[in-house]
This record gives sequence, C-alpha cells and structure tokens, in this order.
Amino acid sequence: MAFHEIRFPANLSFGSVGGPERRTEVVTLANGFEERNTPWAHSRRRYEAGAGLRNLDDIETLISFFEARRGRMHGFRWKDWSDYKSCLPSQRTTVTDQLIGTGDGVSVVYALSKTYRSGEQTYTRAITKPVEGTVIVGVARDPKIEGLEFTVNTATGEITFAVPPDIGVPVSAGFEFDVPVRFDTDRIMTSVASFQAGEIPDVPVMEVRV
Repeated sequence: MAFHEIRFPANLSFGSVGGPERRTEVVTLANGFEERNTPWAHSRRRYEAGAGLRNLDDIETLISFFEARRGRMHGFRWKDWSDYKSCLPSQRTTVTDQLIGTGDGVSVVYALSKTYRSGEQTYTRAITKPVEGTVIVGVARDPKIEGLEFTVNTATGEITFAVPPDIGVPVSAGFEFDVPVRFDTDRIMTSVASFQAGEIPDVPVMEVRV
C-alpha cells in the first residue's frame, strides 16, 4: 500500500462525523469487579465521509477521489475539523503550543507531537502529517526561521535543525495537521433519487499507521 500526499477535499470533510476510537478488553469477574486492558497504545480515528456531501457535484468529486486511490489501496490525508491544530481550534498557533523535546546539544531531528491533557492524565499523539507552511518552531521560546534554521518533512512530521539545540533548552512547535487515512470500503453505492431525498452514501474512512 502506498500513501498519496493529497488531502481529501476539505469542503467535503467539513460536516463529516467521526473521531477517536480505542479498543478496551473488559472481563467481569465472579465478584462483580472488572479487569480492563487495552492492546492499543494509541487511539485510531474513524470518519464518515458521506456526511459532508451536499449536492451531486460533491458525489462526482468523491467518486473521482475514490477511484484515484483505488478504493482501500492507497492512503491519503484527511482534515479533522474538530482537531487539526496544535492549539484549540478557536486560537492561533504559536511556537509554544506543544513541547516536542529538550535539546541535548547533539540531536538535530525532533518529531512533532500533540499532548492531550485532562486533570493529571496526559496522552501524547504523534503527528506525522503536518500541513505545509503552517509549522512554526521555537527553541527556548525563540522563533526559528524555516528553510534557514530548520526544515520540515511534511510526509513524516520530523523537524531537522541546522544546528542542534543547546543542552536542556525546550524545543516547541505550533502547527496544523492532517490525519493519515484510507477508505474502509471498496465500493461506493450512490443513487441520485435517494440522495435528493436526503439519504447519503455510506463512505467509511479510517486512520492508518504510517
């Protein structure tokens, strides 16, 4: 399977339904207590692409995109409108949004990530598909210049510095990002009559590891 560095039309993903999914195994003991375990260290996101379709032109666009990806064969980028920034959706990104590492005086490559917090608990998610032109980076809160002081690999989410950050200094970043996904079906069933009557085609999309 190849990954196509192209985004599903953002106007069609707007209004879609979806979000993170986790897998938890629950065993109820004889005394009524539960034992819970998860084989997944990271969540996986699922979406319904058909929910964003509004007219017949949208269906044509969807079919073209589906055919070009060969159905489930090739992955692509997806904009999750509810979670696509290093900060809150209503805010502007800054270089201090996410701590992505601490300088050691040697390392020049740092991976983008986003940390989710609730109370004392946190979850750190790897960001592998940043949006080109949106990544801003700071070392000890000092903004760096892309192309001169650092470069961004938008296919992997890695930041490479021209000079390694000093020992102990925080390395942070702000960015927008996409979710790597693929279609979770090899067919799209459409009907002009049913679409005009308010029924939408079922087009599941799921996150992939890249």
